[in-house]
Amino acid sequence: MTSVRLEYGGKTVDLPVLRSTTGEECIDITELRAKTGLTTFDPGFGNTAACASKITYVNGEKGILRYRGIPIETVAEKMTFVETAWLLIYGRLPTMAEMKAFSTRLTNNELLHEGLLHHFDAFPPNGQPMSILSAVVNSLICYSPEIMDTTDEEAMRNAVAAIISKVRTIAAFSYRKAMGLPFVYPDPARSYCENFLHMMFSIPHRPHQPTPEAVKALNLFLMLHADHEQNCSTSTVRIVGSAETNLFSSVASGVCALWGKLHGGANVAVFEMLSRLAKGDESVESFVERVKNKQARLMGFGHRVYKTFDPRARILKKAVFDLLETERADDPLINIALKLEETALNDDYFKERHLYPNVDFYSGMILRALRIPLNMYTVMFAIGRVPGWIAHWREGNEGARRLVRPRQLYQGAVETPFLPLDLRQDEEWDNEK
Repeated sequence: MTSVRLEYGGKTVDLPVLRSTTGEECIDITELRAKTGLTTFDPGFGNTAACASKITYVNGEKGILRYRGIPIETVAEKMTFVETAWLLIYGRLPTMAEMKAFSTRLTNNELLHEGLLHHFDAFPPNGQPMSILSAVVNSLICYSPEIMDTTDEEAMRNAVAAIISKVRTIAAFSYRKAMGLPFVYPDPARSYCENFLHMMFSIPHRPHQPTPEAVKALNLFLMLHADHEQNCSTSTVRIVGSAETNLFSSVASGVCALWGKLHGGANVAVFEMLSRLAKGDESVESFVERVKNKQARLMGFGHRVYKTFDPRARILKKAVFDLLETERADDPLINIALKLEETALNDDYFKERHLYPNVDFYSGMILRALRIPLNMYTVMFAIGRVPGWIAHWREGNEGARRLVRPRQLYQGAVETPFLPLDLRQDEEWDNEK
C-alpha cells in the first residue's frame, strides 16, 4: 500500500494513501492523533474527506457530475425525478416493476395527516416557507411513529416514500397558506411533478393543468438539484444522522442548512441582482467593473468545487429557452442574464479566477417561467435535494456507525482567574448604563 511519511518531534509515521475509484488519492489520517498527538487544521473542510461515499461524483476541474456513475447529462435527458430518486437512494437503476411499486408507494404517502394541517395555522401569513417546511417535516414523525425504526427495511421504504412524497405537499400547502388560498389536495392520478403544480395553482372547481413542457422543466430542475456530494446541507444531514437521529429530523436539519443565502438561497440572490440591473439604474458593464473592484458581488458565478462551467448550468440554460419558447413567454431578465454572462466570460478577470456560471444562475429563470414565487425558490431546491439527503443518511448509517465529532484548534485563554462579581469594574460596558 502506498503511504506518506510524516516526521515530527523525532517520530516517523507512515500514513496510508487511499485511492478512489476515479483515481484521486487521499491521505488517511485516522490514526494521526493517536500516533503523533497532532490534529489537522482545515477550516471549511476544503481538504478533508469526512466520509467515503458511492453516491455522487464531482470533478470540479473537468466539470463532471455523475449520479451513481451515470453522467448528469444522461440523467437529464433520459430519466425522471422519481427514477433519479430511486437511483440515488438504492444505488442502481430500478426495474419496471420496482419503478411501479415505488410510484405507488409515493402516491399512497402523498396526503398529510389532518391533524398536521393545524400546524399551518400557527404560522403568520407572511411566514417564511423554508421555516414552515423544516418545522412540518420534523413534525411528520409524530404522526408516523411506526416508521421511525428504519432498521426494518419495510419501514425504511415507507419512510423514504413519506418524506419524498409529503415534502411537495407541505411546500404547496405553505404557499397556499401564505396566499390565503384553500389547500388543494394531491391528485393520485397525476405524476409527481404535475401533482405539485396542481396543488400550487389549482383553485376549487378549476384544476390547473400544466403543459407537458412545464412538467418536463420541473422534472429537470429537481433532478439537477437531487444531489451534489458533500455540500453544506448534505454534510449537515450526515452529521445529525451520525447521532442516530431519525430520518425526518435529519432531513429537517438539511432544510435549515439549505436556507442560507450562500447555499440554497443563492438563486434568490441571482434573481434580485438581475432585477436591479433590469431597472436600468446601472449598466451591466458598470456593474461588472464594480464587481472587479470588490464593490459588488456577482451572484450565480463561481463555485466552491467547479473551476470550469457547472454542467448543470449548461443544461438549465437550454431548458430555460425551450420552456419560454413553448410557453410563448418573454422574460426581460433573460436578456440581462445573457448580457451579464457574455460580459463576464469575455473578461480576463473572471477567466483567470475560473468564475463561470453555476446552477443558480439559470435555475431561478426556470422557476420564474413556471410562475413559482420568489420566496419558494429555496423550497423548490429542498424538494429536489431530499433524495440526496436520504441517500447520504442511509449510507452514513450503514455498518459501524461513528458519531461525527470534529476537533478544534483552541486559541483562547489557557486559564483565567476568577474575580467575584462585586470586585469587577465596569469598563467597556459603561455605555450599557
